[in-house]
Formats: sequence, C-alpha cells, structure tokens
Amino acid sequence: MDKEKIWQLFQEQINTKISTMAYNTWFRGLKLLTITDEDIVLIASYSVQKNHIIENYLDTVEETFLEITGNVHNIIICLEGEYKEKVNTTELPKLQDNDEDKIKEFVEVKKTNLNPKYTFDNFVVGDSNRFAFSSCLSVAQNPGKLYNPLFLYGKSGLGKTHLMHAIGNYILQNSNLKVLYTTTDEFMNEFINITKDSGDKEENLNYIDLFKNKYRDIDVLMIDDIQFLGSANATQQEFTNTFNNLYYKDKQIIICSDRSVDDLKMFADRLKTRFNWGLKAIISVPDYDLKVKIIRNKIKSGDLMIELSDDIIDYIASNCGSDVRNLEGAITRLCAYSAIWNISKLTMENALDALVEYTNNMVYTDNSIKRIMTVTAQYFKLTIDDLKGKRRSKEIANARMIAMYLCRTMTDETYPRLGLEFGGRDHSTVIHAYNTISEEIKKNPELEKTISEIKLKMSE
Repeated sequence: MDKEKIWQLFQEQINTKISTMAYNTWFRGLKLLTITDEDIVLIASYSVQKNHIIENYLDTVEETFLEITGNVHNIIICLEGEYKEKVNTTELPKLQDNDEDKIKEFVEVKKTNLNPKYTFDNFVVGDSNRFAFSSCLSVAQNPGKLYNPLFLYGKSGLGKTHLMHAIGNYILQNSNLKVLYTTTDEFMNEFINITKDSGDKEENLNYIDLFKNKYRDIDVLMIDDIQFLGSANATQQEFTNTFNNLYYKDKQIIICSDRSVDDLKMFADRLKTRFNWGLKAIISVPDYDLKVKIIRNKIKSGDLMIELSDDIIDYIASNCGSDVRNLEGAITRLCAYSAIWNISKLTMENALDALVEYTNNMVYTDNSIKRIMTVTAQYFKLTIDDLKGKRRSKEIANARMIAMYLCRTMTDETYPRLGLEFGGRDHSTVIHAYNTISEEIKKNPELEKTISEIKLKMSE
C-alpha cells in the first residue's frame, strides 16, 4: 500500500473515531511527511496543534495506523523542519550456533563506555553546581542506596556528562559493580535494530534477550540526553521496562537531561513519575567567579604551555559565554595563536585579536537573571531582596511577577532554576507568574509599556 493510500485511509478512519469539530480543529491541517519501517512522521501546522494531538489523540493515531498497516509504528508529530531522519549505521550480525564473538560484539558486557579523564577530583565546584556535585558523590559512594534515580539536568556544556562519568569511574575504582554509561541515541538505535523482523523468529528472540541482558544485567545504568527519547513512544516503553527492572532490584539509575522533568512534554506521565521518585539536581549556569576557577584549572591541569594574565582571564570569563566547552575553546584558541605567532607571553591586545571572531560568534547576553532582577527592582524603586523575599504587597507581588516573566522570556533558564533564584520558590510559582503576565499584557497597554521600558533600560 503506497503512502498516499495509507494517508487517505487514515483520514477517513480517524474522522469516524472523533467528533467532526475535533477533526476539523486538530486534524484537517495535518500532513503525512514519511513512512518507514519504524516511524510515521506527521507535520503539524502550529505548536498548539502538535501538542494537543500528542497529549489527547496519540493513542488513537497509533491505533488507526496499526489497523491500516498491520504494523506498530513510532508516531512522530512535529513542526515543519523539526524532523531529521535517522540514519541507521548499525546492522546486526547474523547469529550462528556458538558464535560467541558476534554475541560479545553486540552485548559488550565488559564495556562501560566511561571516559577515565572525568573524575570528581578535576571537577571545578562552585555555587551553581555544588548541590549536584555533592549528590553525585553521595550516589557514587552508596549506589542503589541513596537518591535512586538521580536526575541531573541543566543547559548543555555545564558539566552534567563529566559528573556522570565521575560517578562511574569512582564506582569502578571502589567496587566490583557492573557499570554502563550510554546515550539515549545509542539505546534507541539498538532497540530499533533488535525489533526489526529479520524473517527468523528465533534469531529475533535471541537479539531481544541480548539487548535486555546488556541493559538489565548491570548494577549501575547511566543514560545521557534522555530528552531525545521524547518522540519515540515504543522506545519509551522499553526504557520504562528497563527502568522498572533495575529499580526494583535496587540497581542505581542515573539520568541526564538538558531540561527539567516538567519540561519533558512528550514523555509519558508514567515515565516522568518515575524520574520524580528519586533526587533531581540542577546544574546552573556558572557565575563569574566559577568561570574564572574553571579557566585557571584548565590552564593548570591541561597540557597547555601558556600563561594568561588576570586581565585576559577576566576577559574570557566575561565575554566567552557560560558553556564550559566555550571557555575551554577560548583557551585552546589562545594556545594556537601563541604557537603560530611564536609569542611566549600573550598581551591583552594579542588576546583580543585571537578571540575577536570567537567572541563575535558567541551566543552571549548580559540579560542574566541578576541583571533583570536589578533593573526591574530599580524601575519599581524596590530592592532585589524585595523580589526574592516573602512580602506579598500588591506592588512587590506585581514587580516580582514581571521580573519572573522577563527572566523567562529574555533568558533560556528553566522554571525550576528561576524558582531557585527568586528565593527558592517552587517552579509552579514562576509558571503562574509567566502565564499571568502573558495574558495581562494582551489587554493592558500600560503593562505592555512598563515591560517595554524595562527592556529598554536593559539595553542601556
């Protein structure tokens, strides 16, 4: 059956399962992009349509395609340009009787995937990551006993992966436990490959058993970038099964994400609930002092033949973003510049010349949470302590909600991080503030003017 025929049948059948109004509202503008052995990709016209179908009709969509094609597909609903087709680079080897080498090649029982250079000793600790660091160290010292699962989250490049590897390396050095670090992409690709029908039922079952042994016959499972599991419904279910198997055997599970549990919108509730069973630890953007420590540590511990003055270090910390990888990249660029031009000691002028393109290409903004709070407080003739404090007078509460709204719209910080910055409030308070101001600004010209004036002051 060709793609057009499948889509025609889908539209006809889905129209009989839901009301005419629901069909016209949510499905009429939907398009079929592609159908593969594993995936069916649908393109929504706008975000609200995409999210509503995922939250309310996904089971009906899966069921309808199953009836039409006779196969279970992973349904992916996205906006135009969001979908990137997976390229399978791993083909399963054919299993023969007693083919131990190929079995080991797939299972890789002894392979931990850990990078030995990442340890607790060389992780630079500051206020923005101290809680996460302490939590990871506690888990490494008592795997399966404390904080299970451990859910690490924060923006890319802040040290989450470093801490995961540090946990694994510590456990390997101090116990005989089996440890496995993997990425979500690797987990998904392996699962997709083992669920392919090779035509040999016994061989298919063998590979399913091998997959389960690899991920369940261990003591510590660390899985990175879990957010990429969002659109893979079948793989989500398999990961849930793996999670349950390990959790109820008191095996340690460590999960890493670039967003909070509440921001994993495409995840099944049953899986998000499990992520909340243990401890959630955020790694926030490093402040200036921590960035300076990271830069000095990189110069001291690396094989870098370079000396940097305090002024140059200050310039890097102030102008090269907050991503640790960017800070390290800036130092590497200075090393290359020094070697190419045979400069034994870089001056500030040299540094500016070496980093000019690097800093111009940085996604950098001084619209930090602290600056937004400062400017907002000054505008309303209040203090930052007023915005962070417990006082609930109408004037302060209004200024606080505006500051929360601006922080959410002018930075890419998560709701939980913003809640912590505003006096340790729950993330739901920030969500409420954001939603309230978003609605009010549509019908209140004075509020729109106030926010525009604050933004203008931000640019001064």
